[in-house]
Amino acid sequence: MANYDIVALGGGHNGLTAAAYMAKAGKKVLVLERKPHIGGGVSTRELITPGYWHDEHSNVHIMIQGNPMLRDDELGLLSKFGLDYIYPELPWATVFEDGRTIRVWKDLDRTCQGISEFSPRDADAYRKFVQASQAVLPMFMAGLYQPPFPMGAFVAMMDQSDEGRFLLDVMSRSALDVANQYFESDLLKLHLVRLVTENLQMPDELGTGMGAFLMPGIVHTYGVSMPRGGSGELSRALVRCIEHHGGEVRCSAEVARVTTSAGRATGVELTTGEHFVAKDAVIGAIHPRVLRNFVVGVPEPVLQRAERVTPSTFSICLTHMALKKQARLKAREAEGAVLCELMSTDSLHEMLLDYDRLRRGAIPERRLIAGGDNTANDPTRAPAGGGVFYGVTFAPYALHEGGAARWDEIKERVADESLAYYRKFYDGLDDDNIIGRLVRSPLDHERDSPASFIRGDIHGAAPFMYQTVGHRPTPDLGHFTVPGVEALYLVGPFMHPGGGVFGAGRATAIQMMDDMDIDYDKVLAGAVR
Repeated sequence: MANYDIVALGGGHNGLTAAAYMAKAGKKVLVLERKPHIGGGVSTRELITPGYWHDEHSNVHIMIQGNPMLRDDELGLLSKFGLDYIYPELPWATVFEDGRTIRVWKDLDRTCQGISEFSPRDADAYRKFVQASQAVLPMFMAGLYQPPFPMGAFVAMMDQSDEGRFLLDVMSRSALDVANQYFESDLLKLHLVRLVTENLQMPDELGTGMGAFLMPGIVHTYGVSMPRGGSGELSRALVRCIEHHGGEVRCSAEVARVTTSAGRATGVELTTGEHFVAKDAVIGAIHPRVLRNFVVGVPEPVLQRAERVTPSTFSICLTHMALKKQARLKAREAEGAVLCELMSTDSLHEMLLDYDRLRRGAIPERRLIAGGDNTANDPTRAPAGGGVFYGVTFAPYALHEGGAARWDEIKERVADESLAYYRKFYDGLDDDNIIGRLVRSPLDHERDSPASFIRGDIHGAAPFMYQTVGHRPTPDLGHFTVPGVEALYLVGPFMHPGGGVFGAGRATAIQMMDDMDIDYDKVLAGAVR
């Protein structure tokens, strides 16, 4: 039996973030990861053949760029621990099958010039749209990386000003509604709405409007980036930070349960029977739907509400390919875009029909796809001249015919059919250039992370209005603590502010420090050791 101040269950980037802040605060920290490698959904590995580095799940980092963890380098990840982000001039592009492109440069003027080529009116509307988005970013972003407001207080605060009421209105609408309000051309509407659906949301689902409104402002303010060497370099830098401050990270250490005494978390027990004591707190990357499997003492109504958390509407089927030579976009003017949406139709009506099929458990014949070769911006990911292709196909977790279990039977065929679509957009994806391929279905994602990616939801839980701020994932659990079990704190993509790479463990750490009477500002200044 070993004693620590803080024991963290799960070595994903959110758990590592919370642990790093607590280690910097002077706590003796241990992180336990079930898999033989760290990172969870933010990991980069040689999945197919040596020398080719593939991002297992997350590929680009957008929302974390507004996090003070990076913006102010609070943990020293950039200045001390080797994290290096690549910021291409072309963050985002949509490529249509006929070769037309919409390119969103970091430079707003350059972007509007391109939009004016097919719609002068929309070019002007887009400029005003981005400027309005950027105007509210400081207020919006400030709330993402710290403990959230209670839902009632949040709504009451927003209702006190015209600006706040406007945002409440946008938050309640769909992305499609917002796009229709501001723009005239299907091309620009398709471009904007498709990016929002990267959050595993349907274009017409209520509550998606905020994404449509904010994402252009975020892209033009912070850019779209990826760590040099792969998404997992963020997780590796966090491990170096933890170890620098005296903490430990252990892999191949699967936690069976959180131990408790007198209504308080006291440590964890591994499946091997090994026990670790946590004097101050346990951090758990435990999805609310499986909370009862890991801890006793939580009131039954709390568990029942947790088990009703709504997952995202659909998932993704990922295709990883190692290439002898780098794949190149046929639309050369869009090369180097970090986010590359590949559009099989230029009709908004047709795209919405494709999403309707997805909603009903079917994989659309016109594939909803995105992706590209990561070596276009980071040649270190493969041997000289080689390529690392990351291909996304939107797909349901539960198939209409056969449910989730059928994925094992059909995933290679689905990947073959998606590859035929990728080939419409890229040169270099012919059979003789492909060294190897690995396909990960929605069911595979759930197997890969059974305590986080429930129903193949790599974003943890749907970001609907009723699962935001202090109600994410439920009103009981929205402030990272667990009723009935003191000193147990939750962390993960299912917690505030949402799925994706946010560095959201910072908010969990702030809540922990507040509960432990630790001065956060002094921690940042290095005065707490």
